[in-house]
Amino acid sequence: MKSVFVAGTGTDIGKTHVACALIRALRLRGLSVDAFKPVVSGFDSDDPDVSDPGRLAQALGEPDALPRISPRRYRAPLAPNLAAALEGDVLRLDDLVGDCRDRLARADRDLLLIEGAGGVMSPLTDTATNLDLMVALNLPVLLVAGSYLGTVSHILTALEVIRARGLSVTALVMSESLSAPDLVQTCQMLRGFEARVPLILVPRDATWSATELADLIFPQATKDEAARVH
Repeated sequence: MKSVFVAGTGTDIGKTHVACALIRALRLRGLSVDAFKPVVSGFDSDDPDVSDPGRLAQALGEPDALPRISPRRYRAPLAPNLAAALEGDVLRLDDLVGDCRDRLARADRDLLLIEGAGGVMSPLTDTATNLDLMVALNLPVLLVAGSYLGTVSHILTALEVIRARGLSVTALVMSESLSAPDLVQTCQMLRGFEARVPLILVPRDATWSATELADLIFPQATKDEAARVH
């Protein structure tokens, strides 16, 4: 089973939108996909479908899979460790890593997406960030960014720290932000500083198909091999 960690340069920049589009694109090709978001905050149990795990469950075509996708759910829209503390819980990195490894050990999908909470350096516990979880899992990274003014600095910083910790970046996805500079122009500016990683642009369009990203994650040879196995 192939696995990818979906990380972001910040909060609310489109990680789940990109993950859901990728799930739908791969499912249309007959590949089996699953998603895991080890912790989520800002979760409203009265309206779960609009949450990140709820949207992932809908993309998977499994609306009842939300508890499996996100076993640790907290109501307050705060950093996960703060949201957990308000409910009398304490988040520990070892527990989050263990949850992810248990899911990774189940070779029942062609692709497992593990989605972080917030940005690369956002706190998950009182002493650990998303990056610490990423390093512990040592998965290839799909980095999602916005196109807002200042995003190039955030992208380059995120790439620098990810690579400094020995992780590889499979692709960078730039999701168009509202009231932002021109998406293509921002991409061209970024290319002057970062030319190694594949860059995919996501216009603000709910019908974006993620075809190019699906091709990158699952090249044709890999898709053919998966078809023979199934």
